[in-house]
Amino acid sequence: MSGMNFLERLLDGGAVEWKPLGEVAKIQRGRRLVKSELEEVGKYAVFQNCMTPLGYYHESNAKSDTTFIISAGAAGEIGYSDVDFWAADDVYYFLTPENLKSKFLYYFLLTQQTKILGQVRRASVPRLSKTAFEKIPLPIPCPDNPDRSLAIQAEIVRILDTFTALTAELTAELTAEISDRKKQYNYYRDRLLTFEKGEVEWKPLGDVCSSISAGGDLPKNFAKGQVDPTDEFPYPIYANATGDNGLYGFTDGYKIESDAVTISARGAKIGYHAVREGKFTAIIRLITLVPNKNVVSTKYLNYILDMTPIGGTDGGIPQLTVPTVKKISIPIPPLEEQARIVAFLDKFDTLITSISEGLPREIALRQKQYEYYRDLLLSFPPPLTPP
Repeated sequence: MSGMNFLERLLDGGAVEWKPLGEVAKIQRGRRLVKSELEEVGKYAVFQNCMTPLGYYHESNAKSDTTFIISAGAAGEIGYSDVDFWAADDVYYFLTPENLKSKFLYYFLLTQQTKILGQVRRASVPRLSKTAFEKIPLPIPCPDNPDRSLAIQAEIVRILDTFTALTAELTAELTAEISDRKKQYNYYRDRLLTFEKGEVEWKPLGDVCSSISAGGDLPKNFAKGQVDPTDEFPYPIYANATGDNGLYGFTDGYKIESDAVTISARGAKIGYHAVREGKFTAIIRLITLVPNKNVVSTKYLNYILDMTPIGGTDGGIPQLTVPTVKKISIPIPPLEEQARIVAFLDKFDTLITSISEGLPREIALRQKQYEYYRDLLLSFPPPLTPP
């Protein structure tokens, strides 16, 4: 599909007028409700600082067929409602004139979302002011012929509604398939990693690992928040699981040379474990298990920990200690059997979770495809001079 050719056919020689959004639509700010006024169940949803209703109210201040923008919290998120609702004070909603379809405005603003998000003021509570979007140039096709203009807008909305419905349907199907595959994965994992009494030998982690150690202080030279290796800082630093699976940053040296399994030892993520490639540094008491490869493989160790209760100390902030971890016992089948189990579970894991392979990638591709065609359909000829 060529977006420009499609628009040219729709316009059929008609002009496009670009006008600042604030001059075309009236931008209305919502009104705050105090917590005691909110209802758990009610007729009208209340939107405040995100796209999930804050609660309900017995009145509405915004009518159906209305586009709105969140101005605090999830600032810059764009929504559309086909039913009446209550807009709170962290919501701007648009009152559109007769020659502008609200849902056409909604789809067009989605093409401008990156620009809008770039205007969000980052603070303890992200905020977006009306001045950040009221001057956005808005295209009005065939302004001299209102009926034709509305017909063009309606056709674009119809096509994008169809794309949206198809994308949502496919995403739902793929998501359901992922859920089914996860159930299959859990079933086979549980079968493969459950051993009858006396079937295999159980050994404490302290006996099957070459070393078990707790992370310490930060290295002398490092870059916090760095997400990829550089020539200056090529080696990752891992902490107790936060953010990107515990990646803290990168440094110029390493403390752990071998591939290993790390276990988060403190806080809400206690017990979270992951395989780490060799040459990294663990900090803030993150526990590192370097397996004895003559006894247990790194990946098998990580998988079997899924089936192993990992508890922390009682009272205060829960935490694991190295002596406690060393006492945890796991089943140790022969290395050949470990390799067979790992190969089988790796295939399932790739299908379910990989971004570059499997079903999640399909969902991401469908969303990108939708956004591509949406942007094409709304790529009107730009104004000759800024409005």
